[in-house]
Amino acid sequence: MDILFYGFVVVLFAAVILAVEGFYLWWMSTRGAAARRIARRLQVMSGGAQTRSGERISILKQRPFSRRPALDRLLHRAALAQRIDALLVQAGAPWTVSHFIGATFGCVIMVLVAGSVWTLPLQARLLLCVASPGLPWCLLQRMRRRRLIRIEHQLPEAADFIARALRAGHSFINVLQIVGNEMPEPLAGEFRIAREEINYGVPMNEALHGLAARIPLTDLRYLMIAVLIQRDSGGNLAEILGNISGIIRARLKLVAQVRVLSAEGRMSAWILGLLPFGVMGVMTVSSPHYVSMLWTDPSGQRLLWYGLGMIIFGVLWLRRTIRIRI
Repeated sequence: MDILFYGFVVVLFAAVILAVEGFYLWWMSTRGAAARRIARRLQVMSGGAQTRSGERISILKQRPFSRRPALDRLLHRAALAQRIDALLVQAGAPWTVSHFIGATFGCVIMVLVAGSVWTLPLQARLLLCVASPGLPWCLLQRMRRRRLIRIEHQLPEAADFIARALRAGHSFINVLQIVGNEMPEPLAGEFRIAREEINYGVPMNEALHGLAARIPLTDLRYLMIAVLIQRDSGGNLAEILGNISGIIRARLKLVAQVRVLSAEGRMSAWILGLLPFGVMGVMTVSSPHYVSMLWTDPSGQRLLWYGLGMIIFGVLWLRRTIRIRI
């Protein structure tokens, strides 16, 4: 009986290992990085112009702000909706303006429900109601910042890639297609959009200006300016792009060094900003009657507001001190 049981366990273990390995091999052969790279190369060789991941380029100049036509027309008249849409495009978010506005109102409703369930001081409720609409905005700003950092680190390689392709004799339009198929995301998707816009009849100047508007980076603007000047006055564009690539790499290296030197200041800002809230939370759990005087007594409420103002001022001052623009 024991021999049969142990034999069954060994066979079951081997079957699980083989199943996991088979799934891994199937995934790598169909969805892995090597499979995607081979598919892109075959697509380039066949001259296909389809975009990957189901991407579709709209020939309409106006992006939809909502799926409802009436709300879409209303949002297109608002200047704030235009700014939100530009931020969504720069962040690469798959949302629409109506989704963003709905998420903002949802945060406000959640804060109001939480304030009615938990007994919080009136000042705290007002502060949470004022701060809650900024949560989706902060999330979108974080997405935008991370995406722009990724694109910024991809720019030197893209500039070298374009320079090598131009030296090989390709036209700039073909170079945009090659970069869109060979470079990693998210920079490749932006080059594909620019190339598709040119194919739809948009002038190259306008397409490149649109690319610079979707990616508000100074280094990318240098690349676009070099291309536009070369189209008007001529010159060795490959050599110019190679020089720009070297400048971008040197600047990124300097940024990394400054970030390392300012790491202590950033850590101090985080600790000094979060420590009072952490201490308040621990004291609220351990000695609630002792801490409750801060929001039940008028003098304690004034001390809370003064302390919050000083914390915000200190964090903003540290942020301004350690934030060095290069």
